[in-house]
Amino acid sequence: MSLKIDMTVEVGATTVSVDIDAPAGQVTALLGPNGAGKTTVLRCVAGNVAIDDGVIALGDTILDRPPDTFVAPPRRGVGIVYQDHLLLPHLDALDNVAFGPRCHGRSRSEARAIAAQSLERLGVGALARARPGTLSGGEAQRVAIARALASDPNVLLLDEPLGALDAGTRTEVRRDLGAFLASFAGPAILVTHDPIDALALADRVVILEHGTVTQTGTVAEITSHPASRYVADLIGTNLLRGRGHGTTITTSSGATLTAADPLDGPVLVTIAPNAIALHRSEPEGSSRNRWPTTVLHIDGFGDRTRVQLGPPIALVAEITAAAARDLNLFVGDAVWISVKATEIAAYAD
Repeated sequence: MSLKIDMTVEVGATTVSVDIDAPAGQVTALLGPNGAGKTTVLRCVAGNVAIDDGVIALGDTILDRPPDTFVAPPRRGVGIVYQDHLLLPHLDALDNVAFGPRCHGRSRSEARAIAAQSLERLGVGALARARPGTLSGGEAQRVAIARALASDPNVLLLDEPLGALDAGTRTEVRRDLGAFLASFAGPAILVTHDPIDALALADRVVILEHGTVTQTGTVAEITSHPASRYVADLIGTNLLRGRGHGTTITTSSGATLTAADPLDGPVLVTIAPNAIALHRSEPEGSSRNRWPTTVLHIDGFGDRTRVQLGPPIALVAEITAAAARDLNLFVGDAVWISVKATEIAAYAD
């Protein structure tokens, strides 16, 4: 069942008016600056805030349609994961996760069995009897995700779920969360300020600014064709998947890159568009990351120009408008790429 959000609501001095479709089996990321309305959208879907106009529907079920229909939060089948895990400090991990099933009428033994299974799924089954105060940030967030799953939700809402974690823990939990989301049958909505989280976890991206949707598309569409300078700055990072063999990375397309730091196994690679240099002929120097390619598309944003590049590795480069004029670039032109190894960031995937 897909989730339809066509709503207007006033919260304080801010009006949020959006039209968003979140398909079943996909992750839809909401990105935008503070105050854009991202969390407000989640609160309306969860039923914590009633909308003023429009409709929120899950499949054929109307959740909120003023003035006559409003489904109470406990009956919406929504699971929520917050940035702050919000675990109950007086309960151990098992009973924190069992709390949801208990609220939905399960017996204590049934709820605990469901909770134990959910904890095992997130790799923290051994921590079932641990109190929240003894858990690390990553462990607590895994328990919080397990709690959201234990009620067998139809919709999953994730409000900055990785925002409070340190870099190393963030990578590990992102990987575990991604594995779960890949198997979640319902619609999932992810709110994040981190473009890497959106690029790594989402199928679709919705950009919110000033309470309205300014761009919607797949991750590839948004990164390749940002609708504004703001969007280009926000999410214009090249994302690749591959496998590390020391400092050599083999991408999913079969091409190879050389990174500065060694990493083995599945990896997520990011390359900033402004770290990619373009040349009319094969560049001289020691750069091991250089190859010929073709210009597929050119977009100008003020004093910057974004150039979409073709195989062997699909990338977007960003250069100054002056550099673009000097190169005299046109769609279909043959060019060379060079990228320093130190500009290739790789993370365990």
